[in-house]
Amino acid sequence: MTEYIPSPTEWVREQVELYEGSNGAEGTTLRESGLPVIIVTNTGNRTGAIRKTPLMRVKDGDNYVLIGSQGGAPQHPSWVHNLRVNTDVEIRDLSEVTLMRVREVDDDDERARLWAISVEAYPPYEEYQARTSRKIPVFLAEPS
Repeated sequence: MTEYIPSPTEWVREQVELYEGSNGAEGTTLRESGLPVIIVTNTGNRTGAIRKTPLMRVKDGDNYVLIGSQGGAPQHPSWVHNLRVNTDVEIRDLSEVTLMRVREVDDDDERARLWAISVEAYPPYEEYQARTSRKIPVFLAEPS
């Protein structure tokens, strides 16, 4: 069985525990925004361990859009590197858990469309992009 390594960030670790421990009844919104989140379970690219991250809930039909913003920090969140190597993920949306495959969106038109959907769901993404010189990665999780 693969080891689960909880996030070193306390609020992330606590939110994942609350979300999963309540089967999606609690911990389902981002702290300050009150907007809905999902839990993305992925495999660490260096450790091979299971990692879990709460991300904004952005839907495109049956798919989920995952934005590697990290609040506009100069570096990508570690999960971005994980998804670039290990594309199979599990997404928990409330009590529903779905196995999905992710791909980084490189096509400019598709990225622009998904970015607009994401900003509509969580407007601070625009500010985060303005805050950093890196191009914030956009991933699309599709049912596998």
